[in-house]
Amino acid sequence: MSIVLVRHGETEWSASGKHTGVTDIPLLDTGRRNAEQIRDHLAGREFALVLTSPRARARDTAELAGFGDVAEVDEDLVEVDYGEYEGRTTPEIRVDHPDWSVWEHGSPGGETVDEVGVRADRVIERALAADGDVLVFAHGHLLRILAARWLGQPAAFGGRLLLSTGSVSELGFERERRAIALWNDTSHRS
Repeated sequence: MSIVLVRHGETEWSASGKHTGVTDIPLLDTGRRNAEQIRDHLAGREFALVLTSPRARARDTAELAGFGDVAEVDEDLVEVDYGEYEGRTTPEIRVDHPDWSVWEHGSPGGETVDEVGVRADRVIERALAADGDVLVFAHGHLLRILAARWLGQPAAFGGRLLLSTGSVSELGFERERRAIALWNDTSHRS
């Protein structure tokens, strides 16, 4: 059993480093191309369950990758709610809060990474109950937190796992131990 993670393709805000939680930003042309290239990368793989965030950028990535007709929307896969920091970059936030990190401080009016970790745990439980491999289309911080929780680490451990837009990663097992089988693969992109 494995969980294949796909971070949505590039958007204007992801390209500029703006925190994008609740705002529904469309894919850029490059993001659409990246999503289409995932189709070939995953060709021939069978999935017992395909899940997607309800945000258009994730759903469109699933569609362009060839899984739109089978992807189930899961509200637990939404990105971190950045509250007052929505649409702002880390350098902009640090003008007023020099040591700010989403991994340590959360966002005023938003979520903490531990709160997101609870959602990630529910996704993991759902994946483990599936009868086979699972494919997930979602967002950078959420997927990094999901991987941290898969490894039994605190949600903040996700801050140590870089993840590019349009990337493919895979969580699996080494015998009975949960492990990362593949991380941040962008080799399918041309």
